Amino acid sequence: MEIIKWVATNVFGTPAILLGFIVLIGLLLQKKNSSQVVSGTFKAIIGFLIIGAGAGVIVNALLVFEPMWKEVFNLEGESLGKFMGQEGFNAKYGSAVTLAMTIGFLINVLLARFTKFKYIYLTGHMMFWTTTIFAGIVVHSVGDVSPVKLVIFLSILMGIYWTVQPALTQPFMRKITGNDNIALGHTSASVALLAALVGKVAGNKENDSEKIKLPKGLEFLRDSNVITALTMGLLFLVGAIILSAKGTPGAEELMKKSGEQNFIIYSIIQSFTFAGGIAIVLLGVRMFIGEIVPAFNGIATRLVPGAKPALDCPIVFPYAPNAVILGFLGAFAGALIWLAVLGNTVSYVFVPTMIVLFFHGATAGVFGNATGGVRGALLGGFITSTVVAWGQYIMVKMLISSTVPDTAMWAADSDMFILGPIIKFLAQLFF
Repeated sequence: MEIIKWVATNVFGTPAILLGFIVLIGLLLQKKNSSQVVSGTFKAIIGFLIIGAGAGVIVNALLVFEPMWKEVFNLEGESLGKFMGQEGFNAKYGSAVTLAMTIGFLINVLLARFTKFKYIYLTGHMMFWTTTIFAGIVVHSVGDVSPVKLVIFLSILMGIYWTVQPALTQPFMRKITGNDNIALGHTSASVALLAALVGKVAGNKENDSEKIKLPKGLEFLRDSNVITALTMGLLFLVGAIILSAKGTPGAEELMKKSGEQNFIIYSIIQSFTFAGGIAIVLLGVRMFIGEIVPAFNGIATRLVPGAKPALDCPIVFPYAPNAVILGFLGAFAGALIWLAVLGNTVSYVFVPTMIVLFFHGATAGVFGNATGGVRGALLGGFITSTVVAWGQYIMVKMLISSTVPDTAMWAADSDMFILGPIIKFLAQLFF
């Protein structure tokens, strides 16, 4: 168990190491020379870490953006009752979660080897969170569970999920990337799939977000970096002006973040920082994909014939940068709508999680654009906010208990919200 926990923490829990190891194996299986092995492995790790660095910049900007808009709408959030807490949950069920994640990954590889679903899920951090959240649902649904039964149930469940999920989105991934080299391995798959299907029906494929015709004076909007900074700049600016005028204790506390700098100027700088984060992510994706795809061919040829890597959601961002922003805008607008609807119907204070809304909404935007153009991208974002808003409400109401981790609400993603009730039903059936 100690060895398994070490591997889970230091390999699966460190995605850059896991993916670097995959690239290393792939290059060795292809009998590349030492120079190619070292170069390919290092560049893949560096590229992935660049993606992480860019994502970190985006998250830091959103950590200003989210409380800003919470204060604008006077959001305090739902009272979640007494959770066990993540630390307490890990102490009691962490070993079972770790073992289930490891065995689940092996089941994924075996299914890729012996079935027609040739996808190997490589988004390590999402493997951990998904297994943890599903474990929390199981424990809450059926009470105290024996570790052996919990491991068996979760291992089979996760192995199947990590194999089937990329297969469901792959037809649309081929449209987005123009090839069949990589797959999506992320918990935004459900909203991405819904966005592509709705975009097909309600969108206009000819009006591609990346081919928008603009007057000569507005051609600067063709640059995705400019449009990102401009869009986020307007949202940050409006939020900052409203906060400056409110003068409430909460607003004043937030404005202290800018230090001696004017809060409005500080907010505008955050919008440019956000745009810089997007640019960093796109650079890292290009570098990373350039190494992992050819290296993965070695694994596909020798160990799992025809296998494709299922990777984190930012891999789709470079294929439609404008759709990324449209997806987020659709998600943000949808979040404001559902904030009002939920508050006035079921009296639930929906707390929009901007990090989820951005990464999931952006992914859905790219998928929606592939089938429905600009309209499809915006609808994809709106679908994301719909799933997150109602999913959060259902998840919180279903999981308020002293037996689940507090992360069951704020760490849950689109797929977890949709699959949560199904997991509860299966757990009650199995146990």
